[in-house]
Amino acid sequence: MLDPRVETFLTVCETMNFTKAASLLHITQPAVSQQVRALEEQYGRKLFRYKSRQLFLTEEGELFLRTARTMRQDAIRLQESLRQMGKERLLRFGATLTIGEYIMPEPLLRLLQKDPELRLRMLAANTQELLSLLDRGEIDFAIVEGNFDRSAYDGLVYSTQRYIPVAAPGYAFTRPVHRLEDLLEERLLVREPGSGTRSILERVLEANNLSVESFRRWTELGSLNLIKSLVKAGAGVSFFYQPVVQRELESGLLQEIPLEDCSIHHDFTFLWQQGSVFEEEFRRIFQLLQEG
Repeated sequence: MLDPRVETFLTVCETMNFTKAASLLHITQPAVSQQVRALEEQYGRKLFRYKSRQLFLTEEGELFLRTARTMRQDAIRLQESLRQMGKERLLRFGATLTIGEYIMPEPLLRLLQKDPELRLRMLAANTQELLSLLDRGEIDFAIVEGNFDRSAYDGLVYSTQRYIPVAAPGYAFTRPVHRLEDLLEERLLVREPGSGTRSILERVLEANNLSVESFRRWTELGSLNLIKSLVKAGAGVSFFYQPVVQRELESGLLQEIPLEDCSIHHDFTFLWQQGSVFEEEFRRIFQLLQEG
């Protein structure tokens, strides 16, 4: 069971406001302040500071936050493990939409075949949402494609994938295409801000002094399948991880756009809370998912 003072500290960190934290915890604001002071006295370090009446974590508070998140996740995992002893096991994890839909089906099938009593609960969301779920102990690990604070999590590279521009066969380009900037006259079909596939595209464009807004026209859509359908119909161009469009490439429904200045590879990462006592178990699950 997690120390109530640590839970209070984590709630303050989530709100960065003692009054809001008190409301969420259903205790008084003085009680919140007292519990935080008790932690500061126990460890001999200030965890919060005020600047221009706004609450911030100190450097010591940042370290305590990373540790406290792991403590909470491990406490929840331990409670769940004890409850499952002698019963079917529950594995809770998250994956970004691309990974969940196009990478995980075969590994999960193998896992279920090896352990028929295993109960799986996979949540699909963008990287930042999954990190929040991991921090709150609502999932045990995550497999993500987006950026994350590598000092806050332990992880292993699950796979490295090509990230490629595609169009419909016979698509009529406005100009001959040789370089990334030659695509700017086309309509770009792209995921919404915050998605992993959008983030990597933004980084590639930024490295070339470009942005999504550099395209003459762009359309934001929240569904990979919808984007694929529109690209196949000739509505514009887009960028995908190769596994997402592999079948369409092989069947001739899409074509890769060869670019001289754009060879992109990106890691998918299997990660968990840094310093977790369940690290060995997570590494074992990683190996099971990796086995072909």
